[in-house]
Amino acid sequence: MNKKNLVVLTGAGISAESGLKTFRDSDGLWEGYDVTEVATPRGWKKNPQLVLEFYNQRRVNVLEAQPNAAHVGLAELEADYDVQIITQNIDDLHERAGSTKTLHLHGEIFKMRSEEDESLVYDIKGDIKWGDTAEDGAQLRPHIVWFEEPVPLIEEAARLVRKADIFAVIGTSLVVYPAAGLINYAPWPIPKYIIDKSIPYTSSITNLTAIPRPATEGVQELIRMLRAKG
Repeated sequence: MNKKNLVVLTGAGISAESGLKTFRDSDGLWEGYDVTEVATPRGWKKNPQLVLEFYNQRRVNVLEAQPNAAHVGLAELEADYDVQIITQNIDDLHERAGSTKTLHLHGEIFKMRSEEDESLVYDIKGDIKWGDTAEDGAQLRPHIVWFEEPVPLIEEAARLVRKADIFAVIGTSLVVYPAAGLINYAPWPIPKYIIDKSIPYTSSITNLTAIPRPATEGVQELIRMLRAKG
């Protein structure tokens, strides 16, 4: 029997319950840093040392974090559905929970790349230091899509959403574009679910069920709803 395609877009809210702080909850500050200083090309040019230190600490935070019930619940849905995760998060909690198809729109904290050649990407678990270079001789930087940079995987993500039989949005405010626009690619007849403590404005979306709960509780409710429908 062919499994239905369940496509899930996740944001910072799902990782927040694992203790990873988000900038949207703190007036544009992320762990006390101005986002423009540590998450833009301008910030990198101005003070690359600060940017490297910031992401080195994020890497430590992610290593210490554990997947929560929301991550685990989505992984377990693979028993009944062909689950494709599209995440705005840079952590690896979906993978550690057992999800086998995860597309990272905004990059990955455990990867680094040449600042000149985006195709030169390497795994990293420790720190990136100023002076560390890629094989092209250029400085290594976090493999993160910063604000004001294009999102290379957005077209692939849109293609996946177009093929969805069921679409769910979890833990995202739907304000960071282009990721926020992905919901508009979901076929209009299919069931759609949105899980967040604060449901964003979505009145133009058809066949939408809102679950105004934190991700851990909301995913369990989603699982119950899906099982009830068979």
